[in-house]
Parts: sequence; C-alpha cells; structure tokens
Amino acid sequence: MVIIRKTLFAGDALQIGLFHARPMSDACAEVDWQSSNAVVLPVSGLFSKHEAPGRYVIGTPSRAVLFTANAPYRIGFPGAIGDRALILRFGEGLAADQLDKHDSLASYGLLSGDAMMLRNLLLARLERSKADAFESEALGLDLLSMSLGSMRPGVPPPQRSALARRRNAVERVKEAVAAAPADKWTLARLAQVASLSPFHLSHIFRELVGTSVYDYVLRERLAHSLDAVLNGADNLTAIALATGFSSHSHFTARFRGFFGSTPTALRRAATAGHIAQLRKIMTAQPRRFT
Repeated sequence: MVIIRKTLFAGDALQIGLFHARPMSDACAEVDWQSSNAVVLPVSGLFSKHEAPGRYVIGTPSRAVLFTANAPYRIGFPGAIGDRALILRFGEGLAADQLDKHDSLASYGLLSGDAMMLRNLLLARLERSKADAFESEALGLDLLSMSLGSMRPGVPPPQRSALARRRNAVERVKEAVAAAPADKWTLARLAQVASLSPFHLSHIFRELVGTSVYDYVLRERLAHSLDAVLNGADNLTAIALATGFSSHSHFTARFRGFFGSTPTALRRAATAGHIAQLRKIMTAQPRRFT
C-alpha cells in the first residue's frame, strides 16, 4: 500500500493534514490507534473503520468519521479504491463538551452542503498556500465544529442484535454507493446489497440516516463532484457525466439546490480567492433537495 501524509497546518490546538492511500487490496490493516483525537473527512474514495467484530462504519466524501484517542480500530479500503482525506487532529480539551455527547467507538456524521464546501475550499487554499495561519485555524475550527455537530449521539449497544443488523445493512448500501456513485442505482439493486426488501430498506434507511435512499445517492454524487469542480481541470459536462448526472443542466440544478451556488460560480470564487464571496455562498439558505 502506498500512503502519503502531509501536514498542511500545525497550530497549538489544531493540526490539519492530508492523507492519501493507494491500497493494493481490500484487506483490513492491523489493529491501530491514534494518539490524539481526529476527524477524518474524505474528499474522494472511501474507507471502512472497523471498531469491533461485526461493527463498522464507512467513510465517504459525504461523511465525517471520528477517531478517538487510544481507541483501537482497523482500516480497510473496500474495492481497493483508496481514499484522499482531510484530517483534523485536536487535543482532549479542544472539543470536550461535544465529544462527551458521542459514543467514542462509532461517532460519525452526515455532512451538510456547507461542511462539504468548507472542507474542499479549505483543502484547496492550504494546498495552494493561499491561507495564512489565522485563516487556516479559524476555518479549520469551523469545520471541526460542523463535523462534530453532524454526528449522531449514541449507537445501538451490541446486545441489540436486530438494530445492529439493520445498521450494518445500511452501511453496506453506503459502501456500495460510495464505491460507484455514478452507477445507475435503483432501490431494488440497493435492497439486494442490504439483503432487505425495497420497502424495508426505505424505512430503515430514513430512520437511521435521516434522509431517503435517493437523496443520499444524490448527496454522495455531489460530494464526489466537489473536488473536480474546484480542481478546474475538467469541464462541467464531463464532471456531470462522470458523477452520474444525466446532463450539465441536471448537475448544475442539483448542485445549486444543495450547495447554494452553481459549479461555475463556486469554481470562479475559489480560483480567485474571493473569501467574502465564498463565505456568502456558505451562509446562504439551508440546502435541501426538492
């Protein structure tokens, strides 16, 4: 496996890094642990964090995953796709009040459009050396707060086997979508992945995730598109088709509906470094699918 780690910012309370893994197989690594708390925010690809036998969570570009200091885990890369992720490392005292609200072994959250944009914009500015120390720390702490705030308090205890099975079924669906977000997914196909009926999957997915299966697939496609939009190398039609949208117009409409900005406007603001415009975009009306 090829692993690239790069420190992008190092402050007294917060460190921001880039992690890039290129695995040779989908086998899980050996048991490991972190010496400090860390929130991992994939920008592309996916990984699996195995916290206990039969208990795991999938990290994708639409999610934040918490690694609590000194808690053991194993990492896998489904489909040997690998991932590229922004990592926020922080000490025990920085977010103690928020950490107390979450289960230390399985904390994760579904990111809002604002959090996804902030993640990618912060990474882009750090990689281009556009952000000074004050801006890096301020935006990094904003992102950490948003990420921790998205995490669901509590996880079904292991003895509640029925709930554990439902949760794992939902994670299998998320893994399949994250591995191939552009696929022509149907509820029937995803129900097969979960080993549930389409009706049952729809019910438990909304109950456990807080959104419909369809909206989750759209969210995952949009999350995967952000890196390409901000990178600026590909035209928007190519990005639209590569991420599973039927056309440039369909992609633009969904992107604007969720992120509050068109791909073109976001790319232009990020390239020019217009922080005021970017903050205006990120504080627009709440994003939702219609």
